[in-house]
Amino acid sequence: MLKKEDHPFSNKYGATVEAILEQYVTNDDIIEASIEELVELIESKSRGRITDPEETVKILKAAANGSYRLDRVVAEPITLSISSSFNCIRAFEKELKAIEKAIEHTVQGLNPVEYQILKSIPGIGHVYVAGILAEIGTIKAFTGNGALAKYCGIVWKENQSGNFRAEDTKMSKAGNRYLRYYVIEATGSVINNCPEYKDFYDKKFAETTTHQHKRALALTSRKFLRMLFRLLDKSQLYSLERSR
Repeated sequence: MLKKEDHPFSNKYGATVEAILEQYVTNDDIIEASIEELVELIESKSRGRITDPEETVKILKAAANGSYRLDRVVAEPITLSISSSFNCIRAFEKELKAIEKAIEHTVQGLNPVEYQILKSIPGIGHVYVAGILAEIGTIKAFTGNGALAKYCGIVWKENQSGNFRAEDTKMSKAGNRYLRYYVIEATGSVINNCPEYKDFYDKKFAETTTHQHKRALALTSRKFLRMLFRLLDKSQLYSLERSR
């Protein structure tokens, strides 16, 4: 099993990988292929999105050279199976696009202003927007971000004795579990697209040695909820100043 950094392609199910697996039946076929031939294929299938195709080819050849060799008799059926799997993936992707388009159309029709506000947040797609808006209803139903957090279930129970406050305090999870799911998932996407939220997540991650990711993600989700409430309540689009 290759380590993440040893994989030649970031998307193991993309068009480039598919073309290589279908065109080169065995590892030896990849090894024996010229660098120029593989570079041309990668540039064509990736549409120039791979910045250093020659380096990618070197990694690909190294991976093929270090992989287990299959007899050619079984290699062809396996290639056929892989090709069939890619056909299934393409079919599912087509269906997902149709569903996502329908979701986007519906949400834009029902909540056009709220939709544009949440879509302005980096990393938030229409599926997360639809889920959040469907569960919130109207932001006017909440007196503040604390009420929204309580409804969402992203609040914490007190776990202390005297002057000691436990580091491992459990989240309440008493609220709307569907909204909580969408908020936490959306927060994960925001962390990957918004440096301020990434910094906040990293800070919270480093503060403890137990449940680091879960704790940091939950606390970042609470920060995200504060911003979400403020933007919706004031009908404002996202900006760096308003993300705090």
